[in-house]
Amino acid sequence: MSIPFIDLQAQRLRLGGRIEAAVQAAVEGGAWVMGPQVREFETALAVFGRAKHALGCANGTDALALPLMAWGIGRGDAVFVPSFTFAATAEIVPWFDAEPVFVDVDPDTYNMDPEALERAIAAIKAEGRLTPRVVIAVDLFGQPADYPAIKAVCDRHGLKLISDSAQGFGCTLGGDHPLKWADITTTSFFPAKPLGCYGDGGAVLTDDDELAQLIDSIRVHGKAVAVDLKDRTFDHDPKYLNMRIGLNSRLDTIQAAVLIEKLKVFGEEIEMRNRVAARYNEALRPHVAKVPDVPQGNVSNWAQYTIEHDDRDALAAHLKAQGVPTAVYYPIPLHLQPAYEGFPRGDGGLPVTERIKDRVISLPMHADLDEATQDRIVAAVASFAG
Repeated sequence: MSIPFIDLQAQRLRLGGRIEAAVQAAVEGGAWVMGPQVREFETALAVFGRAKHALGCANGTDALALPLMAWGIGRGDAVFVPSFTFAATAEIVPWFDAEPVFVDVDPDTYNMDPEALERAIAAIKAEGRLTPRVVIAVDLFGQPADYPAIKAVCDRHGLKLISDSAQGFGCTLGGDHPLKWADITTTSFFPAKPLGCYGDGGAVLTDDDELAQLIDSIRVHGKAVAVDLKDRTFDHDPKYLNMRIGLNSRLDTIQAAVLIEKLKVFGEEIEMRNRVAARYNEALRPHVAKVPDVPQGNVSNWAQYTIEHDDRDALAAHLKAQGVPTAVYYPIPLHLQPAYEGFPRGDGGLPVTERIKDRVISLPMHADLDEATQDRIVAAVASFAG
């Protein structure tokens, strides 16, 4: 029997009809766009993420675009991003005629290397063509970036910091969420994410009152918000007073209803994922080139379980023949992709990114992965004689 890479039905069955009941209640409620469940979920999400504000939006890509719009990022601006990540992190930058600058990653965590970031900023400043404005650090595979070090770099250069936690929402450093250091945290509720809905969705979290208002406005066509109405009289629906250029990026009520139930067990599921990962590490360490180790004091949500192997592609073929699915993230880093190869790269290139792209492979991972199935996966890896 084939093993699912991520078993999306296991959680639904474990919750025993709670999600189905929540969806039915949202359907019967009839407020299918920005209904009461959205506000309820945003409140709960802010509590979980230790943020003053959480605002839902249509997807994780829009979540990244919203703060760039709020900060007025545009032509001549540089936004520093890792190359070893999904395209969404970089693609939103050219939307505003700004340019992504690709930065190398740490060889152990695969997250943005603060020293490489420092070099990239210095090079862009020395060239003088672009103005450094924003850093987007990605919590890849569920593990937090080195936010204390990255924040220090941002402060030295006066840059905004976004925590792209599309994969890593719920990860912590010394018990603190990335928002302790970042101006804003963004996340995705794509179904395969650890906190995923039954469609598409995203959110932004921030402690900045003014930024939260601006994003609330932008996500609904630039509607008027409290700061806009301070000295103005407008007796109609504020969505009909458009104060700025916005977009349509609202979290559906039904998806919020799903997420309310999933958030209730999310903390427990992070613990379950960590138990699965610890068991993987112990069993696989003798059989692969590298298992993923999390720095002491940090907690990953283990969005993926990713190892390194000297003969990655042959291992993938072997596992496929054994009924074990795998995934390769990311075989072509962004700075080598046709759409992005013309954008700047950090000083010294991206040697770590270009090395690991041929070595990493991800194994099945989810909170409900049982020990018998995990043992089968480990045995299949151990049996590879490549």
